[in-house]
Amino acid sequence: MSHAQQAQISSKVCFVRAYAKINLTLDVLRRQPDGYHELATVMQTIDLHDTICLTATGDQRVHMICTTPALSNLDNLAARAVDKVRQRLGWHQGVRIELYKRIPMAAGLGGGSSDAAAVLLALRQWWQLPFSSTDLLSMAASLGSDVPFFLTGGLALCEGRGERVSPLVRYWPASMRWLLLLKPVISLSTAAVFRALSATDYTDGTHSKAVSAALNAHSDPPLDHLHNGLERSVLERYPAVAQAREDLLSAGAAVVRLSGSGPTLFAPFAELASALDVQHQMQAMEYEVYLSRATNPSHGDVSLF
Repeated sequence: MSHAQQAQISSKVCFVRAYAKINLTLDVLRRQPDGYHELATVMQTIDLHDTICLTATGDQRVHMICTTPALSNLDNLAARAVDKVRQRLGWHQGVRIELYKRIPMAAGLGGGSSDAAAVLLALRQWWQLPFSSTDLLSMAASLGSDVPFFLTGGLALCEGRGERVSPLVRYWPASMRWLLLLKPVISLSTAAVFRALSATDYTDGTHSKAVSAALNAHSDPPLDHLHNGLERSVLERYPAVAQAREDLLSAGAAVVRLSGSGPTLFAPFAELASALDVQHQMQAMEYEVYLSRATNPSHGDVSLF
């Protein structure tokens, strides 16, 4: 990095939003020899988001500060994303990362992966880097399975370990206009959830294909295809999640599904009044709930000062 570039960077601050996601489907196809699972999943970003502030420093170090103290370390995916870029370029520019965390941790909403992708996109714009989409995808895939999806966000079919991302049309069903998220008090290990799978949980990807086809045709996806191959195991092994699901249904939610590896559940609603009614009932039961909606992020979510 030239002195001119470093002076230009050090005079700027960069803000970026990192959006959560839900899984409309999650087909587990098979376990691969390396222990990872091959997936097909339809994901959509939602407007629940973290906010990241990047500031240039003069000490050639990466500093990680998060409103959740347990995440204030260099193992945080946001910090690892900065280091990934610095290593690729051979640069030593110091960066302070301030992360205002709103997406729950270990919740099946992709918060850490979204933070990493947001940092990659922000650095490309902030530092005016000549990274191609292929460059970004390579770095994203090395950071985590969901990170490639968050490079574009919106609505997409993701396959393999998540690195094959096929955007779907920007259609969102009116029956899912509002999304109520409920995070039970427990946090789950993704690895543990996958280890608990049995062969009967595997599918051939039919659910993800059916939902993708319906959405691309501007049709509501069939409810029986809003399938998550991890849900059976999670509901059986974690009573708190099963109870939360029953409470949502009893409160008036017509459909309740697990997002990712959980434990967060989501319930779609066509009307705000219905969503608010269920939200208020869940809050009275002291559940952690969020009212959200589908969103399609843009590069305009990066702000330079």
